[in-house]
Amino acid sequence: MTSSDLWSQAEADRYDGEENEMSSAAVLGPTVDFLAELAGDGRALEFAIGTGRVGVPLRERGVPVAGIEFSEHMVAVLRRKTDEETLPVVIGDMATATVPGEFALVYLVYNTISNLLTQDEQVECFRNAARHLRPGGRFVIELGVPPLRLLPPGQVAVPFDVSAEHLGFDTFDLVEQILVSHHLTRDGEDGRYRRDASRHRYAWPAELDLMARIAGLAPERRVADWDGSPFTQDSAKHISVWRKPA
Repeated sequence: MTSSDLWSQAEADRYDGEENEMSSAAVLGPTVDFLAELAGDGRALEFAIGTGRVGVPLRERGVPVAGIEFSEHMVAVLRRKTDEETLPVVIGDMATATVPGEFALVYLVYNTISNLLTQDEQVECFRNAARHLRPGGRFVIELGVPPLRLLPPGQVAVPFDVSAEHLGFDTFDLVEQILVSHHLTRDGEDGRYRRDASRHRYAWPAELDLMARIAGLAPERRVADWDGSPFTQDSAKHISVWRKPA
């Protein structure tokens, strides 16, 4: 079994409501534009499609989309938006599950490759993407750059959100390349907070390039965001594109 944490029904039901910003037109517009251009007239496959935050609007753009998702609960939420015929989903591990046919585009958004907690599994994810791609097809990953420069000596925690409704911080195991995202979210009108945590394996862009090479994919493009802004040493995340030889 994959090392990914399995989303529960309660987490799946909350997901869209807690990701309002990531579901906004300002975020999804450039995301869908970027992916639709790469897919062209071909099919797209989303690894860890979740509730269809990206897959559904990409399908509405006219790109045939299929998905792989580990959590049946997340797919149940997706099914409230579209049916299996319109957007088919295979339940399984994105590092090993397969979908029939070839694809012009395979993509992984919003740090999802970090849900695989070992380097071996992340390499297998690249290999699985390569297996699904047609010659000349592309694999795209959206992933944050580990904020280790923000860690003073001896400190292992970095806050990423401090607001009235949410407190979020990451803690780092620098030996195993594991970070844990901790969330304290105001839950209801009584002022109480709900505590959640999720584990991730962080990886540097150069490490992903090596994984791509192992899978037979070549680097094509790296930008700082879906709008195509340049990737620099100060970028907080990257959108990376690798291509399968034609």
